[in-house]
Amino acid sequence: MRTGGTGPLELRSAEEVADRIIARTDGHIVLGLPLGLGKAPHIVNALFARASADRAIRLRIFTALTLEQPSLGTDLERRFLEPVFERTMGRYPRFAYAQAQRAGEMPANIEVNEFFFQAGSRLGNGDAQRHYIAANYTHAMRYLIDQGVNVVAQIVARRGNSYSLSCNSDMTLDLLAERDRGRADFALIGQVNDELPFMRGPAEIPSDRFAIILDSAQTRFPLFGPPRQPVSTAQHAIGAHVAALIADGGSLQIGIGAIGDAIAHSLILRQERPDAYRATLDRLGAPEPWETGPFEEGLYAPTEMLVDCFLDLIRAGIVKREVDGAIVHGGFFVGPRSFYAALRDMDEDLRDRIHMREISYINALFGNEAAKRKARHKARFVNSAMMVTLLGATISDGLEDGQVVSGVGGQYNFVAQALELDGARSIITLPATRRHKGESQSNIVWSYGHETIPRHLRDMVVTEYGVADLRGQSDEQVIQRLIAIADSRFQGELVEKARSAGKIAPDWDIPEAYRDNLPERISAAMPKETFPSFPFGTDFTQIEQRLLPAMQYLADHATRPAQLAALIARGLRGGQPDEAESAALERMGLDAPHGVREHSYRALILGALRSAGQ
Repeated sequence: MRTGGTGPLELRSAEEVADRIIARTDGHIVLGLPLGLGKAPHIVNALFARASADRAIRLRIFTALTLEQPSLGTDLERRFLEPVFERTMGRYPRFAYAQAQRAGEMPANIEVNEFFFQAGSRLGNGDAQRHYIAANYTHAMRYLIDQGVNVVAQIVARRGNSYSLSCNSDMTLDLLAERDRGRADFALIGQVNDELPFMRGPAEIPSDRFAIILDSAQTRFPLFGPPRQPVSTAQHAIGAHVAALIADGGSLQIGIGAIGDAIAHSLILRQERPDAYRATLDRLGAPEPWETGPFEEGLYAPTEMLVDCFLDLIRAGIVKREVDGAIVHGGFFVGPRSFYAALRDMDEDLRDRIHMREISYINALFGNEAAKRKARHKARFVNSAMMVTLLGATISDGLEDGQVVSGVGGQYNFVAQALELDGARSIITLPATRRHKGESQSNIVWSYGHETIPRHLRDMVVTEYGVADLRGQSDEQVIQRLIAIADSRFQGELVEKARSAGKIAPDWDIPEAYRDNLPERISAAMPKETFPSFPFGTDFTQIEQRLLPAMQYLADHATRPAQLAALIARGLRGGQPDEAESAALERMGLDAPHGVREHSYRALILGALRSAGQ
């Protein structure tokens, strides 16, 4: 197997690629696969099949964020989401290792280590939980080298004899640099995919970097394209608060999730309709000073994940500040199919200003530190959390029983950067509450048995109720500021917890201005015509968009028999369905129900549609 000099060996069969890998490694394979979209599915599946059939072969896979269709629980969930997933992800290859892991049938000679999970996808999965490796994104490459990686396989875009790492330059560029230094010895295997946008700049590499290229019509496939998720009213309010913290001429990083769309929407509102944006902040009760002016100099985006909303910010003329010829430096991307198409169809000169780079460049300051410090002016690093404690610790990746929900990823890297850079801030976002078993619970808690970011790195926290600036504050001030952005239904309990621990003065009380932190106030401040559920479009049809809030209402309010009965009763009492309700029932396959179960489902959907539309 050639690793340079004369160029790669081109093959048409994944099975032949697997055979050559096995021969090169003497059947002891340590396989590195990129995080997210960049995995080479046919190659890894061929290796998995060979190792499953021959237990003398040892296969160890080191990766992160294995992309799969989410598991669906109830029959109603399947009726609603299976057609959506089939449209957007149905032809994306399944990973045999993930299927074996889910089924509890992983062969003894195969081990899979991930340092980041698709959120919630591996809860309760013993094999995945036992073999999870906790790692900052910047450290994952080091761990892979320490474990003796000898093969890296990823999908690539092709132009003649040039290749682009496209969606995953993140760890591969760093690994190649280590190989050049003699610190790693692995074969890079590329699987060509025509749907990948050809990203130039640092992501474009010559053919002699590869040992093998798999290029065949039989191994082409549509990219994984999850639909954009709806943005809730609370998320829109968070986005409005965050947008007021971002200074013109600054830098912006946004993490994964719908909160990115919310922030981008408010930034565009601030740019194009500043009066409407300022009026929103007034209604939310956001204290001045705000950043509400237009983006004349614009923003630069050093962002681990190139989320699709950055393209909307580029179109709006907000992300436009150049650093070394680029307005965006990204590490990896994954998004809806429309996102990939937009990158492919983009004017080449503009696409060439989006540089996909090594993760060590984006997530760390070391290496050309002076230039990075100058470039990351007024940086805002925005990431999401599940919970925040009253002392300022962040819980983002796991549960207190040790179960891993997702992973640390780059969150710690960006928090640390914010504290090292002049004028930079780390912004942790989260909704003030969540629903659990039909009940609202506070996401701001006194304490929790797991932490992702410790309290001594606390900076800014944003909920729909406002911004808590925690940097350099005393424990008492931190507690008071977090209570001020907590939901008022839980503030009293939080005060008592802090008071009983002696962390706030006995006579302190919640200021009047923060005693109306309730969902109804936020809903009134965020009109749907200004803050739609899908500000940048969606793969959901109009009928599915009407069903979405009803399905969410079912998930939130129908977890107990009495709640289910009440919804069924509402569906039965509300009269015949109108035209929109009839279309929704037809989409769910309930327009002509058979049997008691389907009649109950029909009534449930009608009850949820009518309740969610109140």
